[in-house]
Amino acid sequence: MIHPIEDRYGSAEMREVFKKERWLGLMLDVEVELVRALAELGYVPTPAVEEVSAAAERVSLDRVAEIEAETKHETMAVVSALAEQSGDASGYVHLGATSNDVLDTVTAMQLSQAHDIMDSKLRRLLRVLCDLARGENGTLCLGRTHGRAAIPMVFGFKFAVYASQIGRCIDRLGRARQTACVGKMSGAIGTMAEFGSDGLELQRRVMTRLDLGESDISTQVVPRDRLAEFLLAVCLSSSVLETIASEVRNLQRSEIDEVAEPFTSEQVGSTAMPHKRNPILSEKICGLARHLRGICVGALENVVLEHERDLTNSSFERVTLPEACLLFDEQLDSILKVLSNLEVNRERMMRNLEEMGPVIMSENVLLKATLKGANRQETHRRLREAAMKHAATDLSFADLLLRDEYIGKFLSKEELSQALEFDAAVGAGPQQIDTVCAALEVRHL
Repeated sequence: MIHPIEDRYGSAEMREVFKKERWLGLMLDVEVELVRALAELGYVPTPAVEEVSAAAERVSLDRVAEIEAETKHETMAVVSALAEQSGDASGYVHLGATSNDVLDTVTAMQLSQAHDIMDSKLRRLLRVLCDLARGENGTLCLGRTHGRAAIPMVFGFKFAVYASQIGRCIDRLGRARQTACVGKMSGAIGTMAEFGSDGLELQRRVMTRLDLGESDISTQVVPRDRLAEFLLAVCLSSSVLETIASEVRNLQRSEIDEVAEPFTSEQVGSTAMPHKRNPILSEKICGLARHLRGICVGALENVVLEHERDLTNSSFERVTLPEACLLFDEQLDSILKVLSNLEVNRERMMRNLEEMGPVIMSENVLLKATLKGANRQETHRRLREAAMKHAATDLSFADLLLRDEYIGKFLSKEELSQALEFDAAVGAGPQQIDTVCAALEVRHL
């Protein structure tokens, strides 16, 4: 095995979508439905449909490979293998079609199947995130900006934000599926010259039976902006998963230690350091996202083809379409493992808050004093100076504020004490969690 996808990345279910055997089966399905539509429109005798359909069951991958070795043309190899099994109906196989009528239609079928797998896992992930958001709605933790302490928040808020993002991923991929998963049966340069006014009906019948949308207009190939949209939607969703995984990695740092990936009793973190417990699933998710983002550039390059088509898109798509789907599938399975079994260290969260102390409530003091008549800018200056002095000395931030005559004019000792309570910073977070999750559940679950 050469590529890690062969044995390391991607579920068996997703691999099945892109296996050569599945590809051949889909190619034959398209050819059979083409003959069926031609018979319905009176171009070929009706018995030819059953003959070609039965012949498709006898076509082997080995025989297709033998013919391709001679012809150097994969679609011709499939057509020839099917024709040689079709008896008197052999002359009707692939009638009026060009290679990409079949190839692009098969690609659309593969991406449709891949999308269904992704969509199912994204919805499972959304369920997990909503459950975590609600389950941790009362858990206080430290909010951080620029990697530094900001203000307290409820831990569930993080998951509600991620859930909202995943909801958009579901919508975005759904729209991309509608755009990309279309087939064509429009001939050599897309004008349907072979069947004239019957061409549109022929295409409609074939795509309806294959449960696909149809391209409104194409050249010899379906325009590649459609596939680019699908790949960009996958890559954007991949980056959302990296956002979640990156947070898990950071919160699992030894000096923070607020969450941890699941870790089995026999799992090894390091060959050299037996104590190590590393966030390897989250790191893998982040690493795969880097590769997937690289695919976006090629997807955009593929939009540009010469005249009614050239072949520069083909080799890129052979590699990246299955690769993107399999790697994103691996990310989905990994993030589901992480979040479904996430260990939350609530005691450490509270300890991290307490270690920072009341200084992280300076924003709330600023607000309360201003609402009582203090000048905001003057209060901000005094709070900043007190915070800097607190950081440089052993003096209590609360004591420094109590000694400040200006702030004391507007806030009593009791009011100041209340303003410095961690709970005072929770804000509308709990309500936002409930509102967002309820809306996502109605829409997607």
